[in-house]
Amino acid sequence: MTTTVWAPKTEVETKSIVKPAARRKSRVPSFVPPLIVATAVLAVWYLVSYVFLDQTRRFLLPPPHEIFTGAIFVPDILADIGLASLRTTIVALIGLLIAIVLGVAWAVAMSQARWLETSLFPYAVILQCIPILALVPLIGFWFGFEYPARVIVCVMIALFPMVSNTLFGIQSVDPGQRELFRLHGAARWTVLRKLEFPNALPAIFAGMRISAGLAVVGAIVGDFFFRRGEPGLGALISNYQAQIQSEELFAAIIAASLLGIVIFAAFGWLSRAVVGTWYESSDR
Repeated sequence: MTTTVWAPKTEVETKSIVKPAARRKSRVPSFVPPLIVATAVLAVWYLVSYVFLDQTRRFLLPPPHEIFTGAIFVPDILADIGLASLRTTIVALIGLLIAIVLGVAWAVAMSQARWLETSLFPYAVILQCIPILALVPLIGFWFGFEYPARVIVCVMIALFPMVSNTLFGIQSVDPGQRELFRLHGAARWTVLRKLEFPNALPAIFAGMRISAGLAVVGAIVGDFFFRRGEPGLGALISNYQAQIQSEELFAAIIAASLLGIVIFAAFGWLSRAVVGTWYESSDR
């Protein structure tokens, strides 16, 4: 009878067994997958324009190159879209700034006492759940149909992400750190300024990025309904739609999309610049 003698594995053998598989780095550049998707979308777009739509109905989805030759490369149309984009940007940034200030103040107030959170947070949820289009006529009736009403629409749409993200960031402080401050007799304002608010910065900036995109939507929606004063992208889109100017309509929609992307990316850069590399949201 043979006897099997057990011996502990060496350190090298153990490491070779338990060593996790290294995450393989992709050799494909990061811009290639989005480029492939964009190419596929353009191919389907051309297919629908030239195969599924006849000449009389092609205005419903004009080919991409006709949007450039018929609108974007036309100086007068490009000037109108650029000026409208500038006006929409101003409204969106003003509304976003107000939403950031109100949202952070609202969340800080709720974080100070449980009864304040119980009393105030349901109204933030209600504000988010109310269909904004149902309130647009009422906002115009109260505040007129020019810039103030458009800014109010932006604030109402962009406010909730700031409230919820800021409150989440403040409440996610490590209980041990909070207890350490309490043992040292730190005042409530000191805890907020030196512990809770710095801990909430990543969440606050995440809320800013979400609210930035929503502020652009609010500016366009408000401009779409409040047509008095200088027109923005919303009024321009409405005019092109009424006159069945499909190339100009698609060009204005592309400009609105690019505006939202630029503002979203700008706040992403601001988040990295302010928060820095001390916070990693995921292991990439």
